[in-house]
Amino acid sequence: MNLLFVCSENRLRSPTGEEVFSTYEGINAIGAGTNADAETPVSGDLIEWADIIFVMEKTHKNKVSKKFKELLTGKKLVCLDIPDNYDRMDPILVRLLESKVARHVRLR
Repeated sequence: MNLLFVCSENRLRSPTGEEVFSTYEGINAIGAGTNADAETPVSGDLIEWADIIFVMEKTHKNKVSKKFKELLTGKKLVCLDIPDNYDRMDPILVRLLESKVARHVRLR
C-alpha cells in the first residue's frame, strides 16, 4: 500500500510520516509539501502513486483538492488534524500519526 503524507514544507510532519510508516511491512510511504519551496513538492505523479493521501491540516486538504481535483477520483484523502507544533520524529508526533493512520490502514 502506498501512503502519501502532506504538510506545508515537507520538513517536519510529512517526513516523520514517511520515516515511521516506511518501516511497516507492505507499506511504501512518501512525504511531500504543498508549498512551492517544499523539500519535495506534492505532484500529480505522487497523487497518482498514492493509495491514500494523508494531509496534516484542512488547509493542506483544500490545496490538494483544488490543485489535483481530477486525479483524486477514487482516492482516499484524509485530514489528520495534526498542527505544526512538533519537531521531526518527535515521539508525541509519532504516536499521533500511528494512532490516526491506524484508523484507515491495517498496520502489522
